[in-house]
Amino acid sequence: MIDITKTSYAQMEDAARKAGVNLPIEQTEVWARYQETIDGRMPIGAFIIRRDGDPIAFISLMDFATHGFHFARSAHGPAYVTPPSESEEEEVIAALADYVHHNFRAAKFLRCAIAHEIPQANVVLSTVPYDSTVVIDITGGDDAILSRMKRRGRRDVRKSLRECPATCLDETESAMKSFAEYYDVMRETGERDGFNPAPMSDYEDMIRILGPEHCRVFAARLGEKVEAWSIVTANGDTCVRYYGAMRNGAMRMHVTDKLLYSEACELGRQGFAKYDLMGIGSDFAPSLLGLNEFKTKFTEEITHVAPERDVPLHKGYYALLRLAKKIKGSKTEKEALKKNEEKAERNAKPQGKATQQANANAKPQGTADANTHGEESQTK
Repeated sequence: MIDITKTSYAQMEDAARKAGVNLPIEQTEVWARYQETIDGRMPIGAFIIRRDGDPIAFISLMDFATHGFHFARSAHGPAYVTPPSESEEEEVIAALADYVHHNFRAAKFLRCAIAHEIPQANVVLSTVPYDSTVVIDITGGDDAILSRMKRRGRRDVRKSLRECPATCLDETESAMKSFAEYYDVMRETGERDGFNPAPMSDYEDMIRILGPEHCRVFAARLGEKVEAWSIVTANGDTCVRYYGAMRNGAMRMHVTDKLLYSEACELGRQGFAKYDLMGIGSDFAPSLLGLNEFKTKFTEEITHVAPERDVPLHKGYYALLRLAKKIKGSKTEKEALKKNEEKAERNAKPQGKATQQANANAKPQGTADANTHGEESQTK
């Protein structure tokens, strides 16, 4: 029989340690305090999941409020004492969903890590979950870390050590004083890669609340200028490369290779054993395949993890959310197609006009008009 007991974070974390479970940072009290500073998020609490009186998993739940509804989320949770079979996981998730449904009625669905494709679980409505990641073994010293990489990884790291002039250091203390220069790199990254960064205050709160024990900032500088940086979380023996950003010119100089290797070596010297690069593409998450070329060269092995899935608690409401997403996706796809068609039409028109005018008369004025249209087309 599955029993779910709400407890304090301290008691839950202590029980996990006694059971030999290294909790993901997202399952800890310090993470809950950080999440509470973000609009629309509030800790629900910490829970111990038992079968016949013995702890089998630990979980921290957060209340997410978005678009007028609430859902309960546990990032990388439940954290199991031993990996469950499909039937065992189905039993735990059913009990957890029932508990949340009866005790937190506002939650329309539960989102948590579910390894198996159990009947009650759905593909998430939002975000991009992953079922594969890269975890680097950072034990044994700098040479050992390098030796365990793929040949391509060793080649690129050695090249970066020889040729990249950037200096890579732990800049946690500087970042805690002011995150402005690091955030400027994130803005440039967002403009290049097509996303809007979170407000600077989110990163500042993360670094401040987690503190140096659980959060580090590493940076690569050319002279005084930050070219790339990483925010790394730490809990137990595991570190996670949570956020990263780099300037447009950094890739050509292999700055990121040098920075990541420097991070791995420094964290290894500090006694950590694993460095998780946090998510790569797979058949489950094809949109992330672009990350694989860089991340997978740092280890010979791919680590499989339980991806996030949704468990509907108010099934009718959840069905409406899925329908709304489908309609929105169809509308977005049509708008994108229309924009592409309009762009193609605009680009085609100047060339057509220029050709017609050039054929109609060979006056210098006609040639000038043709050149002008050509420049406009290239600009667009």
